[in-house]
Amino acid sequence: MRENDFRRIALGMEGAVEGAHMGHPDFRVNNRIFATLHHDRETGMVALTPDQQAQFIRADPDAFAPESGAWGRSGSTRVRLASVHEEALGEAMTLAWQNTVNKGASKPARKRSAGPVRRKKTRGR
Repeated sequence: MRENDFRRIALGMEGAVEGAHMGHPDFRVNNRIFATLHHDRETGMVALTPDQQAQFIRADPDAFAPESGAWGRSGSTRVRLASVHEEALGEAMTLAWQNTVNKGASKPARKRSAGPVRRKKTRGR
């Protein structure tokens, strides 16, 4: 698998769009990320549940591994593109997409006001 294969599978999910997050491509549905390509373009990430992650790692430890730290413990799963088979990636990507769709739409980020800071009026002065 290559970067373009990962991208093709991700964008094949209904409603999926490509964006960017911290300088690398991400794939979203309902304004939520379900997959990313890492900076090295040799690995990606799919947003699985911890149970789903464990099943993929058990089935193919050369292709799947938890991401580092808390993200990995919560199900973010690293995919080694050179090692993963298209069918396995398609299954993992579909689950990641379904997990994200089931969370519902994310609210767009609020813009902060650049206006003046208002202070409370004090009594007796």
